[in-house]
Amino acid sequence: MQHVDTLLFGGTVLTMNRNLDSFAPGAVAIQGDSIVAVGPQEAVRAQYRAEHEVDCRGQIIMPGLVNAHTHMPMSLLRAMADDLRLDVWLMGYMMPVEREFVSPEFVRLGTQLSCAEMIRGGTTLFADMYYYEADVAAAAAEAGLRGVCGQTVMKFPTPDAESYEQSLAYTRQFIEAWRDHPLIVPSVAPHAPYTCTDEILQACAELALSYGVPLQIHILETRQEAEESWAEFEKKVVNRVAELGVFRARTIAAHCVHVDTEQIRLLAQHGVAVAHNPTSNLKLASGIAPIKEMLERGVRLSIGTDGAASNNDLDMFEEMRLAALLAKGATFDPEVLPAREALLMATRWGAEALGLGNLTGSLEVGKRADLIVLDQQPVHNTPRFERDPNAIYSQIVYAGQAADVQHVMVNGRWLMRERALLTLDEAAIRQQAEEYARRMDAFLIAREGNVLNKLVAIGGLQQEESFEIQVKAIVDGDGEALIARLLQNPAVQVVKHHHYRQYDTYFLFDDEDQGRVRYREDDFIGEGGEPVAVRTRLTYTIPDKAREFDEAVLLSHSRFIAPADRPLRFYREYFKAHRECEVHKDRLRWHVLYKGVLFYVNLDQIMMPKTEHRYIEIKSRTWSQRDAEYKAALTAEILNEVLGISPAERVRMEYVDLC
Repeated sequence: MQHVDTLLFGGTVLTMNRNLDSFAPGAVAIQGDSIVAVGPQEAVRAQYRAEHEVDCRGQIIMPGLVNAHTHMPMSLLRAMADDLRLDVWLMGYMMPVEREFVSPEFVRLGTQLSCAEMIRGGTTLFADMYYYEADVAAAAAEAGLRGVCGQTVMKFPTPDAESYEQSLAYTRQFIEAWRDHPLIVPSVAPHAPYTCTDEILQACAELALSYGVPLQIHILETRQEAEESWAEFEKKVVNRVAELGVFRARTIAAHCVHVDTEQIRLLAQHGVAVAHNPTSNLKLASGIAPIKEMLERGVRLSIGTDGAASNNDLDMFEEMRLAALLAKGATFDPEVLPAREALLMATRWGAEALGLGNLTGSLEVGKRADLIVLDQQPVHNTPRFERDPNAIYSQIVYAGQAADVQHVMVNGRWLMRERALLTLDEAAIRQQAEEYARRMDAFLIAREGNVLNKLVAIGGLQQEESFEIQVKAIVDGDGEALIARLLQNPAVQVVKHHHYRQYDTYFLFDDEDQGRVRYREDDFIGEGGEPVAVRTRLTYTIPDKAREFDEAVLLSHSRFIAPADRPLRFYREYFKAHRECEVHKDRLRWHVLYKGVLFYVNLDQIMMPKTEHRYIEIKSRTWSQRDAEYKAALTAEILNEVLGISPAERVRMEYVDLC
């Protein structure tokens, strides 16, 4: 008779091994961190005795669940911003809040909160991508969970790095510190092809290869990503990533919602594992991944919850069920992804996808003791049928709930017994999480009440506060002749000339003191009269003028410019203006020096709203009161002495006022 540390007996044992062996009643013997016996109860108990024996009658003993893609600290952002498109949600809310709040302390608390939820829901292995990943790893290891922890790298500044070079250096240190840990596997996590340059993707792949660690990446979560990749690179996303050599590393690709047949073949060819995130993809309206074709073409599949900010929970029972149902509904085929395969995706296949199939994912002799015990007799799962050997998988996937999990063990250590957490102080975690929520609420309330703050939050400003001298006048005669008079003046030197068509959308707010935001598309017109280049940008102005120097020569106050690197639809949904106004115009612009001072002279024809007039506009930027007064005097000279425009022909309105 051999003595072991723990013996579980009496329940139905689902091994999820290659043969899908099951034993009812069965038993599992554990010594240290590993399984030493699995089989029929009678045979195992005849050979082993244990100091701790657990009676599992009326229960299921099975491998712990594998969450193949999540963002652990984002549980602190759960329900902070919902029912938004992915780009608005990510760029407009998640990233600004993360820039403000994410720190090692935030990351540790968020990870603890996620660990508590995962343990309660029977997850024993997860794959994470986030910032300060060493702190994610430390919190998860203290809680006792097994994790593949990926340090995020992207081309933008992040909460833990000002540059991707800093992120790579941090990642290298993280890998070296954690690569021999019994629970944590460090990994490299370039965020996505659209947030990483070719250079970054290649550097991340080389780093992963040099240390033999996994590489995690988001791929084709949205249709927009596919369209932008083709527009910028004339390549499909998976093709581009494959050509860069990224898939030489052991790659876990999250989402893959919008892969076509060619890209699915490439994923299979390179052995890329896909983490399917059905709830998050539905909630963000990203779409439904082509799971059936991936299965048919041999892609390695697993299931993830994504972060709690976009799911909004970490419940793998929900995820398994939805994965199975979605695949059927999307293909009109009820036989696609049966319950048994959905459970495999969340156990052994998930562990194999993360490169840990030799250690966990099934109950087999020699593997780590990562297991859960489920109540088989709750009312929502009654009655039970035993005729079909697959019925037990259906019972777990289609009717099982996270609350059915009674005990959780990882690496031979109990993390939960009889629904009581043993490694985490749940009450303290909940209290600290609520304190963070109040601080984030205050931040967002202050931001939502200020248009300029919302503008700053999505990427900052290209310029500090500036002022602009400007004047407009109606031109009813020959505008070109008027401009020629200016350009031929001996005090004028032409610097350059452009022809534009400008399409402006103004966002106007109930509180006029909030100012206005203008989204502008500038089409540069070539000699043939066709657009040759396009530029987009945002401009923020306060409608009140700081001062009027001469008749309608105005000093505009508080002018900021920011890049408009997202579609117009994004800004509509983000700013939520009270109303919008569109102005389209054809603009001839000259940059001129008048007495050595730079002025911008525009000859404008308003196309929308329709107007009979043409306008001449003269502008110059200024940064001081004395400079503004001097440039205002020069502007008056140009109007009165060079152009002969009387004060009566000048107008004080902005073009938006035509609306």
